[in-house]
Formats: sequence, structure tokens, C-alpha cells
Amino acid sequence: MNDILPPESARWEWLEEKVRNLMERFAYRNMRTPIVEPTALFVRGLGEVTDIVEKEMYSFEDKLNGEHLTLRPEATAGVVRAVVEHTMLYEGGKRLYYMGPMFRHEKPQRGRYRQFHQVGAEALGFPGAEVDAELILLANSLWEEIGLQNVELQLNSLGQPEERKAHRSALIAYLEQNVDALDEDARRRLYSNPLRILDTKNPAMQDLVNAAPRLFDFLGEASLKHFDTVKAILDANGVKWTMNPRLVRGMDYYNLTVFEFVTTQLGSQGTICGGGRYDYLIEEVGGKPAPAVGWALGAERVLELLKEQGSQVPALVPDVYAIVPDAGSLPQVIAALQKLRAAGVSVQMHTSSGEGMGSMKSQFKKADASGARFALVFGADELARGAVTVKSMRDGEGRQSEQSLDAIGTWAGTLKISG
Repeated sequence: MNDILPPESARWEWLEEKVRNLMERFAYRNMRTPIVEPTALFVRGLGEVTDIVEKEMYSFEDKLNGEHLTLRPEATAGVVRAVVEHTMLYEGGKRLYYMGPMFRHEKPQRGRYRQFHQVGAEALGFPGAEVDAELILLANSLWEEIGLQNVELQLNSLGQPEERKAHRSALIAYLEQNVDALDEDARRRLYSNPLRILDTKNPAMQDLVNAAPRLFDFLGEASLKHFDTVKAILDANGVKWTMNPRLVRGMDYYNLTVFEFVTTQLGSQGTICGGGRYDYLIEEVGGKPAPAVGWALGAERVLELLKEQGSQVPALVPDVYAIVPDAGSLPQVIAALQKLRAAGVSVQMHTSSGEGMGSMKSQFKKADASGARFALVFGADELARGAVTVKSMRDGEGRQSEQSLDAIGTWAGTLKISG
């Protein structure tokens, strides 16, 4: 786990603001669920034979009442639980998004921590393939918005339960014929979750899984039509994609469309965003049957990839830095600064060291280091005239003018220095 400190935290705020603005344009609304949920929710929703449930969840017993609780390893199950609990689909489908910390006890890797942060979007109550495509377009629009490059979209379809059942039988039969080539993890999953064997990262098993029966070959007409609609919408919007028949995702709740955005710039763990359709999860957690689809991205990975690509994220700097030669003038100075803040201007004020305000030279050095566009000098002569000297710090010429304190808010609005 790690701390996120200034100035790094400014990059997070920048990304979060981009997400909020984009979600608003797609008409997705924010929701926030608890960090702690009943353990049974994740066991039931994610599947007992998954890496997350078997190896990665932070679960504990509440000593006050004996409840079995878990720090959320992902947010979809909690979102669905909240939707069911509050009967949110009673009036129709909902488009929702979230941002927040998740927890998994796994080996730390580049861009991955045991407390990590996800941004996710979920559309619940909509059966159409166009909503699958909408969510993929939403994620793709975010990459364009933040300038993320070298990201590949991979698609697959997991079909419906009866189609997976037929494929499962064929897959088990194939793996049984090659049981000597399976590693320990694959043997353990052979009968409990054979589909996950296809997602193995073991190099020694790649030829075996490449020759395994493909789930896509077991899909019926309705599943294929759903997938074709998704692809057609993406093609019409110029979104490039590749077919990955081994893409199965890590949770049991997926059906039909699944997808991942991947990169080769973060090592072997290159998925930065993934999701798909989960039409049976709402019923699984106790709600009335309803379709749903969604995705989640790893904020740390996205920010790490931006840094790797040399993308410049705007730094958070004040609009103005207030230089105060005399501590005795602080009441008058702060009243003027409050007017600026009320006008939407970001202000950093020089403060005393306990032995005075410091020299003008040292204050100007700090004003320059702050990154502020303007220095406001509240000298005794200016204050006596009810004015302040405004000096430009970024035009290369140090131009300065005098402004009335009474009209300082109007001056700030005229220059549009905020933002």
C-alpha cells in the first residue's frame, strides 16, 4: 500500500476530473458503495474457484458480532448489491459510475498495489448490444481525452450458460487427454473452473491452450448476432479491435461480450481496463433477473502508462502569490485575498517565519517557485492608497500594474486568470 502525496496527487485529481466530465457527457451518474461488504457477496458473485476469492481477499470476522466481512476486491458486486437493495431498476435501467479504493492481497507489481484504485462504469437493466458498445466507446473516449497511446482493444464472447456448458464438457475431455501437460494450478481447476485454464500465463502450457476447443465455436445464432452488433458499432466509430478467443476475464459472472484494453508497456500485467456483460449477477445476489454490463480500469496503471509515455499532466499551481512585507498589514491583506478567492482565483499567501515576513527578495523567490502567474505586492505605500501592485511572473518581462483593492475581484474576472 502507498501514500499519494503532492505534487503526485495533482495527477490523480486531473484524471478524476477528466472522468467526471466524460461520465456526465455519457449520462452516467456517480454512486458510492461501502469499502466493506459481507464476504458471502464476493464468494457468491465472483465465484468460489477464482484467484480473487481463493488467494487475494482481505477477509476477517467482526469481533463485535461475528459477521464475516471483506474489504472489497472489486466494486461490481457491491454496485449490484446496492441496486438490488434499493430497487433502483424499478423505474428502468441505470447508468452508473464509481471511483475508489479496492483491496487484493497479491504480489505487488509495477503499477499495482494491495490497496489500489479503480474507476468503473456499469449499465444495468439494458439487454441490447448497443450498450456493450457504448461502454467500450466510453472507455475509448477516455483514452482520447487524456492522451493515452499504444492501447489495444481485445474482444471475445463467452456466450450464454448453455453454450458454455457444452464447451466446458469438450474442454474437460480435451484437458483430460493432456493431463500430464497441466501444471498444478490447472489440475486443481480442471473440473471446478476449466475455462480459467485458458487464461494461464505459464509459457509451458501455451501450445496446449492454443489448441484447446474454442468457446466461440460453440456460440449459437443469438450470441453471434449480439457480438456482431457490438463489432459493427465499433467499426462505424473507427475503434480498432482484435479478436482474442482466450479472453475469459477473472470473475465467474460474465456472459456474452467481454473485452480488455491492454498495453505492452507495463510488463506482463498489461491490462489497464476490462469488463463485459453480466446478465445473471443481479439474480445471483437476490434481485429480479436483469441484464447488465460494465468495466473497471486501474487508476495507478493508467497514470503509470501516461508517465511512461511522457505525457505532461497539468500541474496544480496558484493563480497568484501574495507578497506581504509587513505582518501588521495582514488583516487588510487577507480581506483582499478572500475577495479574490470568492471570485474563483487560487491564492497562496506568504506567511511569517515567526521572526517577521522575510525580505522582499526571498518572498519573490518563493512566488516564482510556486508557479503562480502573478505576484501581488501589498506594500505599505500601495495599501495607504487602497491599492496593490500586480506583477506578472510568467511573461518574461515582469510587467506590473497597480489595481484598486476595492475592485480586485473585478480585475481578476477581467483577466480570467483562474484556470
